[in-house]
Amino acid sequence: MFLVATLISMSAYWVPARASMLGTAQVLKENAQDLNRDRIHAFLEREEVRAQLQAWGVDGETAKARVDQLTDEEVSDIAARLDTLPAGGDALGAILGVALLIFIILLITDILGVTDIFPFVKKHR
Repeated sequence: MFLVATLISMSAYWVPARASMLGTAQVLKENAQDLNRDRIHAFLEREEVRAQLQAWGVDGETAKARVDQLTDEEVSDIAARLDTLPAGGDALGAILGVALLIFIILLITDILGVTDIFPFVKKHR
């Protein structure tokens, strides 16, 4: 009798489980903050970043601990800034590269006689 009474009383508290479909966007949104924190941690692991942090007097492990204490909004802002950083080099190198490319194109077109920009170029016709 006691067993029957126990099973009946336990079944009164059970709530039926509900299942529903989760969209990909919802799952990604929930995991985005963890992914952003992982990206920042990976950025802090880079050798040049560690060297710069040490030059500023900040230990790499301290920086990681501070990242873990940031709010989700701050983590999103930092991750967005990581996406806008230049991939390599500075803007001066890119500007010089584009200027050199334009100069070479104009020089070739001047040699071929298509343009007449540089007076020192002997025209080939």
